[in-house]
Amino acid sequence: QVQLVESGGGLVQAGGSLRLSCAASGRTFSSYMMGWFRRAPGKEREFVAAISWNSGNTAYADSVKGRFTISRDNAKNTVYLQMNSLKPEDTAVYYCNPTRGSDPSRALRSWGQGTQVTVSS
Repeated sequence: QVQLVESGGGLVQAGGSLRLSCAASGRTFSSYMMGWFRRAPGKEREFVAAISWNSGNTAYADSVKGRFTISRDNAKNTVYLQMNSLKPEDTAVYYCNPTRGSDPSRALRSWGQGTQVTVSS
């Protein structure tokens, strides 16, 4: 059974850092663009970052540009999101998914459990 498991979330003070991981099991996603998305309470799911299959291209939402870094290790079938200088408005559940674009509707799989990130002021 194919699974994507997000981890690494937690409670952090504003200005702090977290590193999220997204581990795939059951099949490899090494040939797919992978994206991180988030959903804040009362808001729609939104794009955060994406990385091409060979890490040659990355893209970020304007709100996280310069603070977040997406990376991947295809040998480990894992995608990462390094989040620095966190702000209270980054509080959300974070999800990863193979995707065809930044629009969450273009994600290729159903959404998993995600990992909760809470940033206190």
